[in-house]
Amino acid sequence: MASRTSGKASPSVSGTSKSRAGRTAGAVKKTPAKRTPAKKPAAVRKTPVRKPAVKPAPSPTGGVYRLVRAAWLGVAHAIGAVLRGVGRGARGLDPAHRKDGLALSLLGLALVVAAGTWSKPAGPVGGLVEILVTGAFGRLDLLVPILIGAMAVRLIRHPERPEANGRIVIGLSALVIGVLGQVHMACGAPGRGEGTAAIRDAGGLIGWAASRPLIFTMGEVLAVPLLVLVTVFGLLVVTATPVNAVPQRLRLLGVRLGVVDEVRPGRGAADSAYEADGQEPVSRSRRGSAGVAAVSGPDRVEEEALRRRRRPRRAASGAVEDGPMDAVDVAAAAAAALDGAVLHGVQPSPLVADLSHSVSGERSAGVPGARGAGDAGREPEATAVVPDLTRSAEPLPEPAALPPRAEQLQLAGDITYALPSLNLLQRGGPGKTRSAANDAVVASLTNVFSEFKVDAAVTGFTRGPTVTRYEVELGPAVKVERITALTKNIAYAVASPDVRIISPIPGKSAVGIEIPNTDREMVNLGDVLRLAAAAEDEHPMLVALGKDVEGGFVMANLAKMPHLLVAGATGSGKSSCINCLITSVMVRATPEDVRMVLIDPKRVELTSYEGVPHLITPIITNPKRAAEALQWVVREMDLRYDDLAAYGFRHIDDFNAAVRSGRVSALPGSERELQPYPYLLVIVDELADLMMVAPRDVEDAIVRITQLARAAGIHLVLATQRPSVDVVTGLIKANVPSRLAFATSSLADSRVILDQPGADKLIGKGDALFLPMGAGKPTRLQGAFVTETEIESVVSHCKAQMAPVFRDDVTVGSGKKKEIDEDIGDDLDLLCQAAELVVTTQFGSTSMLQRKLRVGFAKAGRLMDLMESRDIVGPSEGSKARDVLVKPDELDGVLGVIRGETHS
Repeated sequence: MASRTSGKASPSVSGTSKSRAGRTAGAVKKTPAKRTPAKKPAAVRKTPVRKPAVKPAPSPTGGVYRLVRAAWLGVAHAIGAVLRGVGRGARGLDPAHRKDGLALSLLGLALVVAAGTWSKPAGPVGGLVEILVTGAFGRLDLLVPILIGAMAVRLIRHPERPEANGRIVIGLSALVIGVLGQVHMACGAPGRGEGTAAIRDAGGLIGWAASRPLIFTMGEVLAVPLLVLVTVFGLLVVTATPVNAVPQRLRLLGVRLGVVDEVRPGRGAADSAYEADGQEPVSRSRRGSAGVAAVSGPDRVEEEALRRRRRPRRAASGAVEDGPMDAVDVAAAAAAALDGAVLHGVQPSPLVADLSHSVSGERSAGVPGARGAGDAGREPEATAVVPDLTRSAEPLPEPAALPPRAEQLQLAGDITYALPSLNLLQRGGPGKTRSAANDAVVASLTNVFSEFKVDAAVTGFTRGPTVTRYEVELGPAVKVERITALTKNIAYAVASPDVRIISPIPGKSAVGIEIPNTDREMVNLGDVLRLAAAAEDEHPMLVALGKDVEGGFVMANLAKMPHLLVAGATGSGKSSCINCLITSVMVRATPEDVRMVLIDPKRVELTSYEGVPHLITPIITNPKRAAEALQWVVREMDLRYDDLAAYGFRHIDDFNAAVRSGRVSALPGSERELQPYPYLLVIVDELADLMMVAPRDVEDAIVRITQLARAAGIHLVLATQRPSVDVVTGLIKANVPSRLAFATSSLADSRVILDQPGADKLIGKGDALFLPMGAGKPTRLQGAFVTETEIESVVSHCKAQMAPVFRDDVTVGSGKKKEIDEDIGDDLDLLCQAAELVVTTQFGSTSMLQRKLRVGFAKAGRLMDLMESRDIVGPSEGSKARDVLVKPDELDGVLGVIRGETHS
């Protein structure tokens, strides 16, 4: 056995060794082949085989098909463009007119269908109505115009309740399908083989389509009850009646018709709280308090404890439970919710409202300690749906109701001036109301609070044109920081990065969460100004700003600000705000009331207002001339203060009133004629450009004006798109107390404007934070918008009324310069070299002239003085380099002036 085993094993071992050796040798032999594999020719391996190009066959139509196709597409594109234009115009129409148009269209359709089905008129319209209506509805075609007319009347009578339209359409559809199916079966259920006339004489195509499949699949025995169920379902949906409330509704209907007695079983002494006409029961709290007052001692303590245990419990759905809730209560609440009573803050349909109220009253009567629907409405904390606290839109006046200031006004010198009519400004549509998106956000916020175990609840919201602010009330012993720490989680839950938290809302014990709306609303300037006209506020410096988060229009009096800083990034709405301010002044004030100085270094923003009679000087675009204009404003302020001091007044309004009433006159020996001073409004559209050219002169003038000019009737509006500390300096911020911040690109810019964060969270396009003088926290608003067409209309009206009267001394400096030797003598060439060197390098240094021109200190100082006398460099500031007032592109003109070739 051992030998056999060894004999059998040895060959296998040897065979294994041979196989291993063979594999090893093969591996050794094949290794070089693997390292240098045989390559195929590159052309065969990489280049794909190309098929010969097939020449396209000639067109069988000879190009006629392409021509017809191109013509067809051209006509289709033209018709589509016309229809899209009409559609855009329809979207711009007032929503109220759109609803009336739909209702009137349905009414017209009802008339056409009635004429076609009742009188069978001859013609294509009658034949079409017979084919469509009679063919679809069969014998019941006479009722179709009545249904369409009823829907039209409902839209006309109740346009504020669109939420019930879908329910009514679904219910009527089910009702029509069920009734027509039964009519078709009652007429023998004719099929298509019997002809269209037989189908029309039965239930029509709708009845045939509803009954035929049921008859084919399950027979007439089951088809009839199924169609009856569909009919009942449609009737219940139309009347907003749940199935479990049908007996109670029928009994209450019988009571109203006088068929059923009003005596209800189970009524006890508690029924004395009800009135005979079915009014609301006596409040349980009053009954409870009376009961507690009737007992004393230990019984009173026990009664109070029992009453505390009986406090209403909040169910999972948010409803209030006062004991066992039966199906009737749930049905009544569902019926009211179906008609939008809870969801949209409107009353349900009369039938449903009456039945629901009666059912709720019966529950309150039958269940001891229960509450009726009226009591629940008086306790907002027991309401499950978050209320909409948006301020209701105030009615705007018609053009005939404008104040008398819109009529002809008598100006000085027997000049009549008519203010522009507000009809030149467009009217906006009604503000958007609560939507499903608001309810979804409320649900998301509630879910976040529950997931992070924060005792807080959303108690209301106010919908603005840009954002909606949700009010959150905290539970006891809950820190406000718990809400602010959830900013990113809230942003994630509502899918919006621009979430802003106000803690707390000014004047309320609640935290505000501002979330942008998915459908933004445009705020028209005309609507804001119409509200100001309705309020009969005739102050000429009252301007329109926009609409706040609570839905109210925001206006500001520039005379009370008294100066305003407007800042924001490019495209945030700053230019639109400036246009609204200027247009507001032109619409509400005459040139005798307000005069303006417009400074536009960008040269394109304010060109629309050129030639307006309110201007005291042409629009200034040169930064050097702007600095001179600000210096003139300072001189004008000093002159006004001289008159105030001479006549003993503290404000320009008191001085003007005294001049108009004749209580003051010119001083003896003076030939001057006293006239009221107009308000002077100075608007700088880009402060950064002025601060780059002449920072010291501009800052000094602005600081001087903002410190003193309030009582003199001079007010500044400074706008910039670069709110940095080198543009809006500390002195300017300290003296401009009112701020209007649009969207900024960084937190640092927001702190420069508002001294607090917030502007970096704005979403642009007019979204702003308004911080007037004396306010603790800024108000978020959507800036008003005025179109170019509206601006042109107002400007044309003002130009037609009066021509502008400019003053020549505004942009001509009258300050005395240093007395410097004007005789250049032999230093003309040296002066030209020095001017070219200084202007080219934009660096005015005496030591540089010494080094570059190889002159002494005395000669370099004299050259610098000569350049100062010719407005090439600014005055000396110690050891600092002088400001260069000439740009390199103006060098040729400066050299010509020095050589005497031209004169400025």
